[in-house]
Amino acid sequence: MIKSGLIFGAASFILVLLSTIIISPLCAPCLGLVLGLAAGYVAGAFDKPNDAGDSAKKGAIAGAIAGGIGILGGLTGGVINGFLLHPSNLEALYKAFGLTGVSTDQTTIWVSQLVGAFCVGLFNVVWMAILGAGGGALWYQITGKNRIGTTLPPQEPLPPMQ
Repeated sequence: MIKSGLIFGAASFILVLLSTIIISPLCAPCLGLVLGLAAGYVAGAFDKPNDAGDSAKKGAIAGAIAGGIGILGGLTGGVINGFLLHPSNLEALYKAFGLTGVSTDQTTIWVSQLVGAFCVGLFNVVWMAILGAGGGALWYQITGKNRIGTTLPPQEPLPPMQ
């Protein structure tokens, strides 16, 4: 589960960083949908738990690890956006949408970028943990319960006690 969490955490860091810079920090939960499921599924494949509950638990932990690393990508992207965004650019954007009289300063941009990235990141940790549990349970339903050694062979019933 840790190996899966770190692998998908690295992917989460890079993808969330890029999506935060290019589009918006609000794209992180969309990435968490796929990455959380994948982290949970791969955690089941790596750890090979014996029951559905254990598989879901390992998947949830892997998803939470990946989401936690994704927060760092979102915060890094927020810092980069804080450097790139200027109040004059935002005012031109507001005017393009017909909003007049809206003023923004650099401090507001920094606070909104970092607080927004952190809040979206916390949501994404929970989201990826839930989806990681689903991915782990999915692995168990598809592959885990059909493995040799996970089910007991048929046995004859015990004779009644006298």
